[in-house]
Amino acid sequence: MSLFFTFLLLFSSLLPSLNALTYRYYDHTCPNLESIIAREVHLATVNDKTVPAALLRMHFHDCFIRGCDGSVLLDSKGKNKAEKDGPPNISLHAFYVIDKAKKAIESACPGVVSCADILALAARDAVVVSGGPHWEVPKGRKDGRISKANETIQLPFPTFNFSQLQQSFSQRGLSIQDLVALSGGHTLGFAHCSSFQNRIHNFNSTVDIDPLLQPSFAASLQSICPAHNKVKNAGSPMDSTTTVFDNAYFKLLLQGRSIFSSDQSLLSTPYSKALVSKFANEQRHFEKAFVKSMVKMSRIAGAGEEVRLNCRVVR
Repeated sequence: MSLFFTFLLLFSSLLPSLNALTYRYYDHTCPNLESIIAREVHLATVNDKTVPAALLRMHFHDCFIRGCDGSVLLDSKGKNKAEKDGPPNISLHAFYVIDKAKKAIESACPGVVSCADILALAARDAVVVSGGPHWEVPKGRKDGRISKANETIQLPFPTFNFSQLQQSFSQRGLSIQDLVALSGGHTLGFAHCSSFQNRIHNFNSTVDIDPLLQPSFAASLQSICPAHNKVKNAGSPMDSTTTVFDNAYFKLLLQGRSIFSSDQSLLSTPYSKALVSKFANEQRHFEKAFVKSMVKMSRIAGAGEEVRLNCRVVR
């Protein structure tokens, strides 16, 4: 084997580590990065309690399309309709929080920090500001230049059954434990009627309501979302403590008080149901699993090429 060929093999073997995310990526180039983002998330949450749920969902939707590359942050331009304008993302909001954090970071460390990293850190801070755990976020993502609304159909839908959810997650290198743990993010937020109408009206040819729903809970959902609902933003909180990061979601799921079909499906296999029970019985177990799965999800590789100066437009 020639010396040149040996060098090529050695260099190729180093590429993954050279491109890997690291926890101390900005230690020297932008040491105040995390405190700047945490401040913006905190200030926004003081004014709007829905911000944490929005940022957590935004990060999830970013990573599931083209990897964690900040493509969900790009605005539509000309004939190109961007991800944020795809049907599943119409209700995404709080993009201004990322914009403000980016502006402050550009002032402190110009041209250094990617929008994808800002979003990953903001999602962590969204959990923390809601009373959830803190964790170290691996950094070093680059921002993608492609964002297409029609690709958002790849996101897992609230009507998915367990098999569909498992396939969606496994395609991205995520396990059943990741699926159940990350579903616990539904402890924050609000669901619009359109996301769960299938469970409370014309469920199938024989019953109107999903029989797995607790009857009084189903009745309350029907009162909020009648069959021909015309109230634009009508819907229901995702759990009983909608602005607090806790394990109430799992407790309610076991009581037949889940919102989405996809939530209910977590009880359809012995393993996933056992995980739900474990997380419902001990918040510490849920938080530990959630953190592990969030870090794993945040490592889904994107095809990012740049550090945007404005998170809404490519350079």
